[in-house]
Amino acid sequence: MTKILLTRHGHVDGIKPERFRGRQPLALTAQGRADAAAVARRIAATWRPSHIYTSPMERCVKTAEAIAKACAITTVERCDDLNDIDYGAWQFKSFADAEAENAALFAAWFAMPQLVRFPNGESLQDLAARTANALRLILSRHPDDVVVMVGHDSVNRALLLQFIDLPLSAYWRIAQSPCCLNEIDVADGKVIVLRINETHYLEDISA
Repeated sequence: MTKILLTRHGHVDGIKPERFRGRQPLALTAQGRADAAAVARRIAATWRPSHIYTSPMERCVKTAEAIAKACAITTVERCDDLNDIDYGAWQFKSFADAEAENAALFAAWFAMPQLVRFPNGESLQDLAARTANALRLILSRHPDDVVVMVGHDSVNRALLLQFIDLPLSAYWRIAQSPCCLNEIDVADGKVIVLRINETHYLEDISA
């Protein structure tokens, strides 16, 4: 059995007020570093992961490194297929600016996300294909391991939709808070989702 512990990076600028963060290089804030330390403690206290795969974005790498340190894992492997969605021309635009630029596309993103392609960027279909590639790689390499995956809000939603067999139109039905924890077991072609968006260990961290 492969046990996957899927988490999101810690807090960064651009979450509130909201921006299309995507591939924007963003460092963890002080809150984000505290988030990463908390999820690292949570994982180390309960599981013994052997490998960590992360998006190449710094905010994910630093979160992964905090988990690696807590779990005494020497290597963190960067996986391009876990990179955040490419928002193209909307990269790091505020929600207000994006809506002002193209109100119809902005509304469609929240009403029918499966039909949206960002200007000069990706669609959810592109994201789903990439994350499936990452998942295939990890399952083939680690049939009997506990593996941590560090992704983004969009990446984790795309993966979870595949795990629970929901369409891309259900994208907004799943929440993914910074440094939340999702636990998924995969064995003999069967998937069991044990937890989604667990965050109780972050409750004592003040913003």
